[in-house]
Amino acid sequence: MIPPKTPLLLKIITGLWVIWGLVHILAGVMTVSLETPNAVAGIADAVDLTLLADSYHEAVGAVINQHGFNLAWIVTFTVIGAVYIWRGSVTAMFFTGIAGGFADVGSFIFLDLGGFVNFVPGTVMTLVSSAAIVLSLIAYLADLRGKADSPA
Repeated sequence: MIPPKTPLLLKIITGLWVIWGLVHILAGVMTVSLETPNAVAGIADAVDLTLLADSYHEAVGAVINQHGFNLAWIVTFTVIGAVYIWRGSVTAMFFTGIAGGFADVGSFIFLDLGGFVNFVPGTVMTLVSSAAIVLSLIAYLADLRGKADSPA
């Protein structure tokens, strides 16, 4: 457990993951519930909708729906992890960073760098998860330093 020296930092990390989670759960639900062209346009929001308005094979829709489902469970895991981060769990910081962080790494590589998403919300959400991961690392290192400084 993280020592009580860093409660504000833990609350900030929790807040960042919850904000990230709320945005992404909305995206996941919209992805599953919309028609395939609209779901793709919702993900790749920098692309003109008229370029995506073709009919898609049902398999494409299934892949998009699977993406939405995966996003929903990753977000659920991340938000639950945020609750445990609030309580000072180092394990939760680690696994929440892995789940939420790697979800955004894929988004950054394939969507942000490809130029398919707008800065808001796409790139901003990547920055939010990155900030949560960096702050988690700072809290973890502060915990290690606190243990090293304390008398045996």
